[in-house]
Amino acid sequence: MVQSSILGFPRMGVNRDLKKATESYWAGKLSQKDLLAEGKRLREAHWKLQKDAGVDIIPSNDFSFYDHVLDHIQLFGATPPRYTQHNLDSIDEFFAMGRGHQKPQTDEKPAVDVPSLEMVKWFDSNYHYVKPTLQDGQNFKLNANPKPVAEFLEAKEAGIITRPVLLGPVSFLTLGKADRGQKVDPIDLLQELLPVYVELLAKLKEAGAETVQIDEPVLVFDLPPRVKNAFKPAYEKLGSLGDKAPQLVFATYFGDIIHNIDVLRSLQNLYAIHIDVVRNPEQLETVIGALAPKQTLSVGVVDGRNIWKTNFKKAIEKVEVATQKLGKDRVLVASSSSLLHTPHTLESEKKLDAEVKDWFSFAVEKAKELAIIAKAVTDGPASVREELESNANSIQARATSKRTNDPKVKDRQAKITDEMFNRKSPFPTRIAQQQANLNLPMFPTTTIGSFPQTKEIRIHRNKFTKGEITAEEYEKFIEKEIQDVVKIQEELGLDVYVHGEPERNDMVQYFGERLTGYVFTTHAWVQSYGSRCVRPPIIVGDISRPNPMTVKESKYAASISKKPMKGMLTGPITCLRWSFPRDDIHQSEQAQQLALALRDEVVDLESAGIFVIQVDEPALREGLPLRSGLERENYLSWAVKSFRLSVAGVKDSTQIHSHFCYSEFQDFFSAIAALDADVLSIENSKSDAKLLKVFVDEAYPRHIGPGVYDIHSPRIPSEQEIKDRVQEMLEYLSPEQLWIDPDCGLKTRQWKETKASLTNMVNAAKFYRQKYATAH
Repeated sequence: MVQSSILGFPRMGVNRDLKKATESYWAGKLSQKDLLAEGKRLREAHWKLQKDAGVDIIPSNDFSFYDHVLDHIQLFGATPPRYTQHNLDSIDEFFAMGRGHQKPQTDEKPAVDVPSLEMVKWFDSNYHYVKPTLQDGQNFKLNANPKPVAEFLEAKEAGIITRPVLLGPVSFLTLGKADRGQKVDPIDLLQELLPVYVELLAKLKEAGAETVQIDEPVLVFDLPPRVKNAFKPAYEKLGSLGDKAPQLVFATYFGDIIHNIDVLRSLQNLYAIHIDVVRNPEQLETVIGALAPKQTLSVGVVDGRNIWKTNFKKAIEKVEVATQKLGKDRVLVASSSSLLHTPHTLESEKKLDAEVKDWFSFAVEKAKELAIIAKAVTDGPASVREELESNANSIQARATSKRTNDPKVKDRQAKITDEMFNRKSPFPTRIAQQQANLNLPMFPTTTIGSFPQTKEIRIHRNKFTKGEITAEEYEKFIEKEIQDVVKIQEELGLDVYVHGEPERNDMVQYFGERLTGYVFTTHAWVQSYGSRCVRPPIIVGDISRPNPMTVKESKYAASISKKPMKGMLTGPITCLRWSFPRDDIHQSEQAQQLALALRDEVVDLESAGIFVIQVDEPALREGLPLRSGLERENYLSWAVKSFRLSVAGVKDSTQIHSHFCYSEFQDFFSAIAALDADVLSIENSKSDAKLLKVFVDEAYPRHIGPGVYDIHSPRIPSEQEIKDRVQEMLEYLSPEQLWIDPDCGLKTRQWKETKASLTNMVNAAKFYRQKYATAH
C-alpha cells in the first residue's frame, strides 16, 4: 500500500487567525493564556483537515507562533545571552528574538532594549527564517518541555498519530552564523548538538512517535567539504539508535541531490528518504538506485510552492517509476515540500472567475490530491476514475484557454532590440547631470518607499473596494494622506521624498491589478515572516499595461513638494517572484513581459516631472538558483536584462534607484553591478558591515544606501547607534557614494516609532555632513 504524506501545513488558519492573535498579544489586547489556546485550536483544526482529506501521514511541530527555525533555537537552548539576561517569559523571549524588545525602565524593572536576530530568506522562497546566532563555546540543552513532544502528545490526545518534523542538525548549523564578535564556525558545533537530538528523539519515541521527519534541505546546495562530510557521522549516530528512537525520514526539497548522491549512500541506516520531484524530476531514478535494499522513498509530486492543480497523470507516472522498482510498500506519495508556501483553501475564494478557479489547488485541496494519487497507485486508476477524469479536463481546459495568450504581447517581445537594454551614457556622465538637476547634499537621506499604513487607510480602501465611497471621495482621501506624508518629511528634514504609497495594498498586487494577465484572490494569504502575510497575485496569461499605474499619485506628490519626489515601482523579477507564476512558459518570458510594461511606466513618470525613480528588486537574490552553474548564469542573465529593459528608456539626468533585501551579494555581485542602477539601497542593519567589503573589492563606482536600522522591529534605534553604523560603513564606502536610509519600507510600522527613528537617522546624517564638510 502506498501511503500519502504532507511535509508541513500552513499555520495562519483560514482567516489569518494566528496573525490576528499574535498581533493582539503584542498589543496587550490578548492574554498569553488565550494566545496559547488559539495556537492549540489551530493545530487541532489543521490536523483534522488533513485527516478528513484522507492523508495517511500528518505532520506535527510544523506549527510556529513566528518561525520554525526560531523554535529550534529556543528548543536547543541556543538563545543568545542578550535575550536571556532579562528574565523574560519564554514566549516573550521567543518574540524578542524574532522582532526585538524595547521597554522603558519602571520602578520595578530595568529598561529592556534588544534588537531582533537576523532574518533571511528561506532558500529561494519568499518565506523568512530567523538565523541561528551562535557563540564561541556554545552549549546546547534541550528545553525542559520540548515543543515537538508536547505537540505530538496534543495530537495524540485528539486521536491523531502524527509524524513530528525537525530541522536536521547539519541544516540548523549550516543556516546559522557566529554572533557578532564571535569566531565559531557553526558546523564545528555538531558534536555538541547531536546529544540534544538523541535526547529529543528518545523523548519522542517514549511519547509514541513511530517516525520522525528530519529536514536537511541544505543537501541541495553545493556544500563545502566540511559541511558535506558532517552528514555521515551525524546520521550514523542518529540512525543507529534502534528501538531507542523513532524511524527517521530524511527530507530534502527545493532542488536535486544528485551532486551529493554520495551523502545519500552513507545514510542507508535511515528508514526513508524524501526528494522533491516537482522541482527536479530527473533525480528520481538516480536516487532510487542509491537507496539501501529496504529503504523507503518519499516521492514529492504535489507542488508545495505553487497553486496549480497537480497533473494527476504525470504525478502517477512518477510515483509508478518508484513502485515498479521498489514495490508499493516502500513508496510514499508526498508534497514536494511543506505546504507552508501555499494559501489555506480554495473554498474561501468566492469571487474568483470559475474558469481560472478550476485551474488552482491550495493547501487543503493539495491534501486531497495526495490521497487521490496514493489511492490511484495502490488500488488502480479505476478506484478514482471520476477524480482522474475531472483533473484531466481541468488540465486540458487551461492549456487551450484564450486567456493565456496575447499575440500583441508576443509581437512586442519579438521587436526588442539590444539598444533597449542600455542607458544613453555611462554612470560618470549620468551622475554629473543628476547632481546638477537634483542638487543633493552629501550623505543624502531618503526612505525606501512606503510609510505606515494606518487603520484609517485600510478602512477607506475597504470602503472603496466595497463601493461604499465614490472614486472621487477615495481620491481626495489619498491626496490628503500624501499631503500629510510630504509635510512630515519636510519636518523631518529628509532630502528625497516619497509619496508614502497610501493607495497601495501590496507592492506586487497593486501593480498586478493594473496589468493584464493577472488574477487576484481575496483570502489566499501566505506567511512571509512572523505575523506578516502576503496575498500573491497569480499570473495566468501574457502581461501588458493598459494604462499608467502610478503617475497620478506621484505627479500630485511632486507638485506639493519642495524636494525631489521619488517615483516608486516594483521591478520585473520581484513582480514575478512574489506572484504565483505560470508553469506553462519559462519565467524569463514572463519577466520580459513585466519589464516592457514597467518600461512604459518609467518613461511616463519621467514625462510627468519625476526625476528620481526607484525600481525595487528585493526578490532578485531570492530567485537565484541554489547551485552555481549554467542554470544560475542563465537566470542572472535574463534577470539583469529584464531590469535594464524596464529602466533604460529615461534621460541621463533621471536618477534610477533600486532596493535589495539582504546583503549576501558575494555570489552574484557581478549581476548587481550589471544592473547599472545609479543608487542601490540594501537591507543591511542586522548584517556585519564587513559584507560591504565586496563593493570595495569590486571597485563599485555607483552610489549605495546600506540600511542603517531594522524596520521589521518596532524598536527605535538611538542617534548614536545609527552614527556607529554609518562609521562602520565608511570603513568600506566613500562619503561621496553613501546614502542614509532605513532597511526597507515602513508600511508595517506605527507613526510614533517611525518619526522617532527617522529623526535619529536624519540627525546622524547631518552629523556626518558637517564633519566631512569641515574636513574638506
